[in-house]
Amino acid sequence: MQSHRLADANGSDPSEVISRYLEAIYYMRAEGEVVTNSRLADWLGVSRPTVTAGLRRMVRDGLLRGGAGREVALAPAGERVAAAIVRRHRIVERWLTDALGLDWVVADEEAARLEHAISEVVEKSLYEALGRPASCPHGNPIPGHSEPVSGEVRLAGLAGGAATVTRISEVAEREAPPLLHYLRERNLVPGTRLIVLEVDPVANAVRIEAAGRELSLGLDTAAKVWVLPE
Repeated sequence: MQSHRLADANGSDPSEVISRYLEAIYYMRAEGEVVTNSRLADWLGVSRPTVTAGLRRMVRDGLLRGGAGREVALAPAGERVAAAIVRRHRIVERWLTDALGLDWVVADEEAARLEHAISEVVEKSLYEALGRPASCPHGNPIPGHSEPVSGEVRLAGLAGGAATVTRISEVAEREAPPLLHYLRERNLVPGTRLIVLEVDPVANAVRIEAAGRELSLGLDTAAKVWVLPE
């Protein structure tokens, strides 16, 4: 009989704390970040010794590769469990926004609470009921069901021209909820077409036209927006 649990390499359920570690590692790696103890501590809001102890447990449980130097690397079991956690989170987000009408900031927060209580049976039923979505409301692909858009780049990396927003960085979702509100209010959401009018390296900003209005974004903000150039 197929298991409906998120089991580690030893067949045990990862705790909610360890699940948070796995999810954070998955998200940071998807954004091209090098995952380190100190970066995880900043992300999770805990001390570095706490992270070190947690990572040792994860190596012991077969979720992380040992001897990888300063970089934190998932083992095959960790990859599987992390992808399952993220998949459930993003499917729940879609349900909360599409079916219940929650905004995408609240949906992300609530999905973080619910993802640990959702079984594989409910996950699959939700996925089918929602019409097999390819991404979460912020445009990030659902593991096992879709892949990142080929050719997408960070808005901060464009020197000019037109592009279409594909997704918002998961790092922004978790570390800067006010930024999600800011982007939503300005309609910088997946599917929005924009034009880069000017990149100002002195002001560390990019000026764009989107949804019929001109906006100036700091390059740090623009780095959280992924686009597909035309």
